[in-house]
Amino acid sequence: MAGSVNKVILLGNLGRDPELKTFEGGGAVISFPLATTESYRNRETGEKVVLPTDWHSVTVRKSGLIKIVEAYLKKGDRVYVEGKIRYRSYEKDGVTRYITEVVADDLTLLGGQREGGSGDRSAESTSQGASGGDSGSDDLPF
Repeated sequence: MAGSVNKVILLGNLGRDPELKTFEGGGAVISFPLATTESYRNRETGEKVVLPTDWHSVTVRKSGLIKIVEAYLKKGDRVYVEGKIRYRSYEKDGVTRYITEVVADDLTLLGGQREGGSGDRSAESTSQGASGGDSGSDDLPF
């Protein structure tokens, strides 16, 4: 059994397009902010209560994942991320700054709809084609 575990699981939406940085040695890293928002239903009033949005800095260092993120993810897309929390510090203008980030080990693209996406249109055209037409479709048992 492991002595300790550092694992983060997030499901959220990209706050902006991923930003790719390349290094002289040939390495690369891509990063993006991920928004997560929790909600619950108030037992007394039945109202949905939405908690404030949390923002997470996600960094991808694996070359295979970098290619996927660069090719497919855009602002607003929904994604499932698994990774580790890392804390870093650096000095800028004599001030020490601290960063908390999630270093992604794995991610799954969740097919959310983009503005103007074709997902809705193809579903509409399929359902219209199936329901439109002759009146003999009333004889169907479903």
